[in-house]
Amino acid sequence: MQLQMMNSQFSKMNSFDFLVVGSGFAGSITAMCLKQKGYSVSIIEKDKHPRFSVGESSTPIADMILRSLSDRYNLPFLKNISRYGTWQTHYPELVCGLKRGFSYYFHQRGMAFTSDQNHENELLVAASFDDENSDTNWLRSDVDQFLVQKAIELGVEYFEKAEINSVVRQQDKTWSVRFQKNGEQKRIATNWIIDATGSPGFSGRFFGTKSSSDDFLTNTSAVYSHFEDGGRWFNYLQNKGFFTGDYPYNPDDSALHQIIEEGWVWMLRFNNDLLSAGIVSDNNTHQAGNMPAEHWRSVISKYPSLNQLFKNVRLADEPGTLIRSGRLQRKLDRSHGDGWLALSHTFGFVDPLHSTGIAFSLAGVERILALFEGKSDQSTIRNKLKFNHDILYKELQLIDMIVSISYLSRFNFKLFSASVMIYFIASIRYEQSRLMGVIPESFLCAGDSDLFSVVDETHYELQNLQNKDTRSVQIDRQIEIIRKRIEPFNHVGLMDPAKRNMYRHTAVEF
Repeated sequence: MQLQMMNSQFSKMNSFDFLVVGSGFAGSITAMCLKQKGYSVSIIEKDKHPRFSVGESSTPIADMILRSLSDRYNLPFLKNISRYGTWQTHYPELVCGLKRGFSYYFHQRGMAFTSDQNHENELLVAASFDDENSDTNWLRSDVDQFLVQKAIELGVEYFEKAEINSVVRQQDKTWSVRFQKNGEQKRIATNWIIDATGSPGFSGRFFGTKSSSDDFLTNTSAVYSHFEDGGRWFNYLQNKGFFTGDYPYNPDDSALHQIIEEGWVWMLRFNNDLLSAGIVSDNNTHQAGNMPAEHWRSVISKYPSLNQLFKNVRLADEPGTLIRSGRLQRKLDRSHGDGWLALSHTFGFVDPLHSTGIAFSLAGVERILALFEGKSDQSTIRNKLKFNHDILYKELQLIDMIVSISYLSRFNFKLFSASVMIYFIASIRYEQSRLMGVIPESFLCAGDSDLFSVVDETHYELQNLQNKDTRSVQIDRQIEIIRKRIEPFNHVGLMDPAKRNMYRHTAVEF
């Protein structure tokens, strides 16, 4: 009798509808939304906030989803961080960066950066009309901590610095989860486990999933860190006398891509002057060195303008070192099972090029949340999880092709600038659909067969172009093919020669 009473107390005090494993932004937002729908929710985090995470930038798609989640689940702070202006009004102490758009600059080894008044080696694509309505660069250590705190305030049970030891499926279809915190063994029960760790380790250990990069076209790795005293690219251009009078924005207030022979260098600046920067190497053409600091110096020194830009930088206290990744591409063989599921970024990742990460994650969160609204039975939920699994595969396939197109074309900036438009038509098509009140079933409209064919055909042609004598006439012919191919989707004047690679008004109005 005493044992039964203890079990009853355990069930009442330590049982949840959902356990979210991992407290990055996607995990915390998922937990809060479920809590707002009346579910009991807990989060287990193996680390402690604030913690280092690489800088990321939002996009109009990410911001639209944040606003939608804010309204649907009564989380007004999500709307407040969906635009730079409202972020600064409501949370000026929360570090972020102004992101007006996407900027690309083409560099050649051993040569200082060159361009002309037609911006032959520059491409700037605005994602907003002004600073107030701009996207943002996220200092993830601050943003993740902010969202976890909001989750706690809403009543989500939070266990920090907790290591999960066992996950056992019970006969009553609940999970018994044992974990260690502060040297003490703890146990909770939950109906569902959501893997929001952003890596394959947890599901591999407890659910037997396997992670692979075998099917990806893209093959990249990165060396990165956060820096202080990094030079500003716009100042460099002006000091060197480059024509910037028709720029739609300051390129330092953007997702800044420096295109190089090895791949590209990202630069994301925050409003405390911290700089997130990294070298992404295309391992299909250039193998990255093993030692991060040596690789960084070796690559940057080959490009005089970048070398000058990074000449006086110093590593920020966090992380205090350069970090080398393994291959970035990965995906799980399963996104769900009996009583568990993985969020999008846990399921797979392609590459940081074009800033798809936050939006891809949030699109997946939105889909998962829809599964648990209303009174769906287990059979319906299983079918919806299978549908979500198929969508995830399609989304990663589309992102992979779009990113691979950019890597294949990067050796000729004229062709690269045309190829990048494939990403922008996919983004704009998604945004316009949401503005018309229709949420696409997949990120970047990956399920749109016409759009998917545009990407697939372009990728096939660029692969073949790599194996031929790429004379200028062939390059020009391929650019015209891309121009014609995107016409049915091109409602904002992309590839208009009169704009000279400066796009002020590609952003949709919302």
